[in-house]
Order: sequence, then C-alpha cells, then structure tokens
Amino acid sequence: MPRHNFRKLTIWIDGIEFVKMNYSLTKTFPKHEKFNLTSQMNRCAVSIPSNIAEGSAKSTDAHFKLFLETSLGSAFEWETQLEVSKTQNYISTIEYQNAINLIQSLQKRIGSFIDRLS
Repeated sequence: MPRHNFRKLTIWIDGIEFVKMNYSLTKTFPKHEKFNLTSQMNRCAVSIPSNIAEGSAKSTDAHFKLFLETSLGSAFEWETQLEVSKTQNYISTIEYQNAINLIQSLQKRIGSFIDRLS
C-alpha cells in the first residue's frame, strides 16, 4: 500500500498553522507557567502535525490510523489546556474563541480523515 505524503495533507498543513497560532498565544503567558502550562500546550500543539507526519510513513492505513488517533488525542488535550488558560485569565475571550474554533475544526477534520481510512 502506498504511503501518504504528509506535506500534501490539509490536516498536516493546518496543523503547522495551528502550531504557529499556539506559540503566539502561549508566549504571552506568565513566566511562572514557562515549564508548566506553556510547555504542555506547546508540546501538544507540535504533537498534532508530528504524529500525522510520522504516521504517514507507515506501510498500512491501519497503522497510520493509530498515529492519527494520537494526533487527535493531543488536540483534545490541548483544548483542555486552553480551558485552563481561560480560567486563569491568561487569554482574552476573543483569543479563546478564535483558538477553540480552530482546534475544534482541526479535531473534526482529523476525525473525518480517520473515518475515511477505516
């Protein structure tokens, strides 16, 4: 079975754009969060396109699906951390709404891609 070219997958391209947004958001967090929430959100964000890319190298769609599920899990984890950021008043309501719309859209599209591979 042919491998997928991750650079041509819109979920990977959008994942990279999501990482950029995340870094812009978290760089405004308090310094005391550098090794806590900031680090965790950055790692989750990077995990999303990273797992898409890594999974695309697998020889079967079933194996690729496992990496996509990990990517999706990171997206849901990041959404939870966004909620924490909001409750701690690290982000504005507008920043929150923009970020939640972006992550939920990405979650839906990763989920749909997983469904198509099944």
